[in-house]
Amino acid sequence: MATDTRVLAAEFQYLEAHSTGEVLTWLAEYGTRAKILAGGTDLLVRMKTGQMKPEYVIYIKKVAGLDYIQADEAGLRIGAATSLMDVEGHAAVKTGYSALYEAIRSMAATAIRNMGTIAGNLVNASPAADTAPPLLVYDAVLQLELQDGVRWVPVDEFFLGPGKTCLAPEELLTEISIPPQDPGNGSSFLKLGRVAIDIAKINVAVSLQRSGRDCTSCRIAFGSVAPRPIRIQEAEAVLTGKRMSNELVEAAAQAGAAAIKPISDNRSTREYRLKVSRVILGEALRAAWQRAGGVL
Repeated sequence: MATDTRVLAAEFQYLEAHSTGEVLTWLAEYGTRAKILAGGTDLLVRMKTGQMKPEYVIYIKKVAGLDYIQADEAGLRIGAATSLMDVEGHAAVKTGYSALYEAIRSMAATAIRNMGTIAGNLVNASPAADTAPPLLVYDAVLQLELQDGVRWVPVDEFFLGPGKTCLAPEELLTEISIPPQDPGNGSSFLKLGRVAIDIAKINVAVSLQRSGRDCTSCRIAFGSVAPRPIRIQEAEAVLTGKRMSNELVEAAAQAGAAAIKPISDNRSTREYRLKVSRVILGEALRAAWQRAGGVL
């Protein structure tokens, strides 16, 4: 019998937090029996369909210390309860972190972006998470807190596999920190889905550094082509330290397509992902190079 997705079928205790300390106390006490609720755009759907049945739901949107965006010479810091729409609308994100801006713009409808958070997108650990490739190419670091202290984890060490992260049951992801982008940097994000705001069949982010006509450094990350979002170092090596040209872009795109090992699932086939990976990586590289002030 199908689950009525308009109601929450299983009973749970709702806990409304007003401080990070409250959240951490509850997580320490309830562990795997508790789930964090911020936007709820994924959690509530899974609860309605019976995929998740937490005994405790901890609401964190009223924790003032988790809803902020700070942009300065040290980079960009985003609180875990900050909505995707607030991040998308921030001037520093639009002008200095184009790949992240484009990734958020591509996600779901406006109503969902008003509720959802980057932290939630990451903790779900979907291989197709749209914010993951930009954060990978920006060398983002995640702040994980528990009662005994804080640890910082590079985003490329956070994902362990589909639905799995290094986040312990008693830990809370509290901040996403992105280093400042140097002058001469350009970045971009592209994805393909069944419709414009659908979950990605494949997505890619690029961040590169230009000095004159040379690409001095490059970072490339794909989503939906492996059990977790991944860097593509084979393609990065093709570009780094080289004079940029259309031929070099094509060589890097070929290297990227050769490096991935996608599967077939209900959104796309392995063959399609392999074929289009070269195309969207080439487009993303050209867009990033242009934003860095380069001409091909």
